[in-house]
Amino acid sequence: MKSQQKSRLESGKEIAEQPDQIRRIDDNWYQVKAQSLKFESWYDVVKTESGLVCDCPDHLWRDVKCKHIYGVEISLNIRTQVQTRIPKIIKPLEITSCINCKSQNIRKSGIRHNKSGDIQRMICYDCNKTFSVNIGFEYMKHNPQAITTAMQLYFSGESLRNVAKSLKLLGTEVSHQTVFYWIKKYTSILQSYSDSLKPQVSDTWRADELYLRVKGNQKYLYALMDDETRFWISQEVANTKFTQDLQGLFTESKIAVGKKPKVFITDGARNFHDAYLKEFWTNRKETRTEHISHIHLKGDMNNNKMERMNGEIRDREKVMRGLKNKDTPILKGYQVFHNYFRPHQGLNGKTPAEACGIKIIGDNKWITMIQNAENQ
Repeated sequence: MKSQQKSRLESGKEIAEQPDQIRRIDDNWYQVKAQSLKFESWYDVVKTESGLVCDCPDHLWRDVKCKHIYGVEISLNIRTQVQTRIPKIIKPLEITSCINCKSQNIRKSGIRHNKSGDIQRMICYDCNKTFSVNIGFEYMKHNPQAITTAMQLYFSGESLRNVAKSLKLLGTEVSHQTVFYWIKKYTSILQSYSDSLKPQVSDTWRADELYLRVKGNQKYLYALMDDETRFWISQEVANTKFTQDLQGLFTESKIAVGKKPKVFITDGARNFHDAYLKEFWTNRKETRTEHISHIHLKGDMNNNKMERMNGEIRDREKVMRGLKNKDTPILKGYQVFHNYFRPHQGLNGKTPAEACGIKIIGDNKWITMIQNAENQ
């Protein structure tokens, strides 16, 4: 009995160490390639309250821990060790040189008071000039705290008018049009900056489409998300559901993260598979992405993690009572908010960016990101 157990353990280790023998469908479902069959077949290994279970004959009929379960356990341990990422730290910017003569012989020299708030003033001991820098918020009539508070409130679910009312209680009186101007301006800045960052996503991605109304017309938001970190990789608004060519979206996703997935999960829409064949499929089996469409596991479960993200977007859309145009900055802004500013319970309170190795430091992370975006 011990020799058989040892044999299964050793076989499981061999499975875990070989490439493309185990594929992760989600947190609770794995597939292990059958080792003894001449034709390609996969066994399902599923997490339950009592532990991992497998649908192979060895586990079902002998009620023992089979090599497939051992393989998944060992693979999970290996994956946990590999996941120790070197984080990319995004820090608040500090003024280190004079904006006039570039000398580093500078010191603080009091506070400049104006309508937009207090700004630190500096003095250069080489050119004897004073200066102040408000990186990312130059020429804005209101202070950075008010602007970033507005963005946080809006993307958390408040309407433009409610955001303006909340700011008034904090001593900042602006119109809802001004709030929208801020959102449009800084969404563009943050989107451009976030595109330059390379999140360390996993090898399993998901894709889905969401029905939207734009000026009262039916549109579809296509989105790709990393399964492990819930990082929203890319998006595209389309006029049609089943005939939209998604190759450009898939190409954009590969560029955004610098790789393609090993496992790609979607519903049964044909255009997902067509784009997969164009961008992810290859003749080389060792580098080929596995496409899993229309998942069946204990009933019809179809992309639950994507559905949760779709729910976030749907809640945002309800407050807006539909989108005003197809190229609205709101969707791109919400993508930035989802990835970098919204903690997720499923990630133990981390943001998707933090789960991908990107850490933002500072009391106000919006200001930190905007400063770095304007300084790149």
